[in-house]
Amino acid sequence: MRKFIVNVNGNSYEVEVEEVGGVTSTQAPSVKPVPAPAAKPVEAAPAAAQAEPATAPAPAPAAQGSAGSIKITAPMPGTILDVKVSVGQQVTKGTLVAILEAMKMENEILAPQDATIATVNVNSGQQVNTGDVLFTLN
Repeated sequence: MRKFIVNVNGNSYEVEVEEVGGVTSTQAPSVKPVPAPAAKPVEAAPAAAQAEPATAPAPAPAAQGSAGSIKITAPMPGTILDVKVSVGQQVTKGTLVAILEAMKMENEILAPQDATIATVNVNSGQQVNTGDVLFTLN
């Protein structure tokens, strides 16, 4: 067994390592703690010219009828993973109408009351922001 001092993030740790296939020693050498070297300040790299990010064209909205009086809006920004309803479909309160992925979690968007889907304003894969109208109901 050999003893080493390992410095990680300014903390010193004493570790023992067994040598495999080598000559083993019955007496461990004396090890003295050594202070960690002082960190050198790092200069910030010059800021690169900010390029405007390329924006993908928004997908065309899904089939629409005449706008309904009840709006279902996005509760948070995210990506529509799946649209579960279509225009003209009857839904009851609590019916799953879409799945919104936000922060690596799937969030169910439910119908707030019994109604008919008047418009579907999103497609699968579309990015939405908080408050965007996803569906309207009559």
